[in-house]
Order: sequence, then structure tokens, then C-alpha cells
Amino acid sequence: MKYQPLNLGRWVLWSGTALVFLAAPQLFSASFALTLMTQMGTMIIFALSYNMLLGQGGMLSFGHAVYSGLGAYLSVHALNLAGQGAFPLPLPLLPVVGGLAGLAFGILFGYVTTRRAGTTFALISLGVGEMVFACSLMFPGFFGGEAGISTNRVVGQPFLGISFGPAIQVYYLVAFWCFICMAAMFALTQTPLGRMANAVRDNPERAEFVGYNTQHVRFLQLALSAFFAGVSGALSCINFEIVSAENVSAIRSGGVLLATYIGGVPFFFGPIVGAVVFIFFVVALSGFTKAWLLYLGLFFLLMVLYAPGGIASLILLQIPVIRARRFGELLLPYALAAGAALVALAGLIGMVEMVYRLSEQGASTVLTVLELSFDARTTPPWIAFGAVLAAGLAALRQAARFVSARWDSVQQSLQSGTA
Repeated sequence: MKYQPLNLGRWVLWSGTALVFLAAPQLFSASFALTLMTQMGTMIIFALSYNMLLGQGGMLSFGHAVYSGLGAYLSVHALNLAGQGAFPLPLPLLPVVGGLAGLAFGILFGYVTTRRAGTTFALISLGVGEMVFACSLMFPGFFGGEAGISTNRVVGQPFLGISFGPAIQVYYLVAFWCFICMAAMFALTQTPLGRMANAVRDNPERAEFVGYNTQHVRFLQLALSAFFAGVSGALSCINFEIVSAENVSAIRSGGVLLATYIGGVPFFFGPIVGAVVFIFFVVALSGFTKAWLLYLGLFFLLMVLYAPGGIASLILLQIPVIRARRFGELLLPYALAAGAALVALAGLIGMVEMVYRLSEQGASTVLTVLELSFDARTTPPWIAFGAVLAAGLAALRQAARFVSARWDSVQQSLQSGTA
């Protein structure tokens, strides 16, 4: 038996992740922070399950919400039956019900969708998603119609003295399942199935040549992905105590696509970062402005244009520089670029918010920023914010050149061995 050396770095990373999950509520104990972190944990599972298709299997799906949504629907029915005493099930095990439901529907729909790859697969998945969404409105007996199905997570006897009524208890339940699912999905990437999914993604013809059935590989990958999506749906059911047609809608499928791409499709931890950023936009930013969807769209557009590898690629680019102890040379260019970006962002936000104020009938057109009030119907604010935006963009352009020149200098030094 060959001895396998202990991967200390991996153990440290996973241990650190567990400590972050445990300590986060102690650092951010406000109710809003707990709500935010709970939704982030649910979204992390959903985004990682989606990346099993897109990042690892090369399957672009427009209907992944089907599996999380149907898992949520089966979970809410199971939870209501448990409340009536007809289905004895501890609440912490409810994600298993959602996962098995997602797996069952993954097998059912996956048999059809995975028979084709590429664009055809994407279009079939879109059709399946729209079909399920239509069914959610056509069969109110099971789906609850437009109002959805509500439930109560505090059912039966407390599990080990925990009722799961308080938000902190729900957070730790979500954090536990999030960590378990993260570890399981990472382990799957190291299995022969995970490696073959990569091979089918990169070169399906060669995978077939060596004897693998590419359709079977895609099918297994989708079924396992649907299981974890179902777990995410069940946790969402526990957190919100309601499941509606929105859970299986194309909007939710598009949301997980945005989150995964923003974080970084080629990397395992990319969807984790993307899920955190996406929930920040959806939950935190939406509480401050009605233009949050516009800001999310602009952010996604910038990522596609300038960082197609996602936030994860930007982080990984810095690691060789940090190891060579040359990161200090980039601090000033980065700081100047960040400052210029903030100035441009301030101008953009001011103009966007004024447009939204003017478009709302009956709403006040007076905005207050840093204790300064101004009326969007007057000309000076438009001139001021336009000037700020123009100055920020001009400064950002110069800063970008500075960053590029310093980055090229550092990279040339590293390649020549003078670091």
C-alpha cells in the first residue's frame, strides 16, 4: 500500500472554513446579518451544485431551479405532514428529503436533457424549466398556485433541545449542511466521475474514443447536481417557511447562473464567492435602492468584459506575486485604481438614483447624501454628478494604465527569476 502524504494545506483550509462558519454569528449578531448569512449558505450550495454542470461538466443549464424548487416543494409537504404527526421526521433531516426529491427529478429530466450536449442541452433545460413553472400554476393542489405553500418549521418536539425557531439556530443548521455539501461536492471532483466529467467537457470525442459513454457521464453529473440543488431548496424552505412558483422560475435559474459566473466558473471556490456577492446585491443592496438589479447587471457585464474567469481568477492571479513578496509594489496602483473607481461609482449612483426618483410617480425628488439635500428636478445635481462620473472615469483610465505597467514589470521580473 502506497503511503499518501497528508495534505496539510487542505486540512487548514477546510478547518478555517468550519471556524468561519462557527464564529460568524458571534462577530455579526444582528438579525439582518444572520438573515444575510443564512441565505448566503443556501445560495452557496445552489451555486456549487450548478457549477457541477457548467464548470465541471460543460453543461450550460437554464433550468437548474427546477431541482431546487421541486426539492423545496416536496420538503414543504413533508414538513407540513410532520406538523400533523403523519410523517415523523426531525427538521435537521429535512434537507435529505429535498435532496432525494431533487435526485429523483434529476434522473427523470436528466434522461431527456443529457441526450444532447452544448446549445441543444441548454435549450432543452430551458424548456423543462418553463414546463415545470407552468405546472406550478396549473396544479394548485400540489404547488399552491401563485400564493405558494406556507409552513411552520417549529414542529414536534425540540431536536436535542433545539426548536429551530430563533434565526441563530436556523443559521447553524444551514451552516452545517453547507459545510457537508461543500466537502461532498469537492470530494466528487476528485473521483473518477469528476475527472471524466472534466474530460467530457474538454474533449468529448476523445472521451468516447477511450470507451466512455459521454451521455452517461453527463447524466450522472446532472443527477448528483440535482441532489445538492434539492438540499438547497429544502434549506430555503426551512428559512423562509414558504415555497412558491418563484422557486422554480427562470429568474431563479438565471440568478444562480449570474452568481456562479461572477465568482468564477473554472474554480471550485468561485461559486462560493459569487454566491456571497450575489446575495449581497439581492438582500443587502435591495434594501437601500430600487436600482439594485441595474447595479447587479452592470457588475456582471464588467466581469464578463474584463474578468471572464470571475472574482476567483483575480484572487488567484495575486498568489504568485504574494509568494514572491512583490505584492507591495502593486499596492499603490491598486489603491489609486480603487479610489478612481469609487469616484466614478459615486457619480454613476447619483445619476441613476435621480433617474429612478424622477420615474416614480408621486415619489419625492429630493435626495439626501452625506447630509446634503438636492432636488433631482434641478440642473446643478446633474451637472455635479456628471462631472464626478467623468472625472472618475478619466482617473480610472490613467490608473488602469499604471496598474498594467506595474503588473507587467512585476511579471517580467518573476519570469526572469529576479524576484
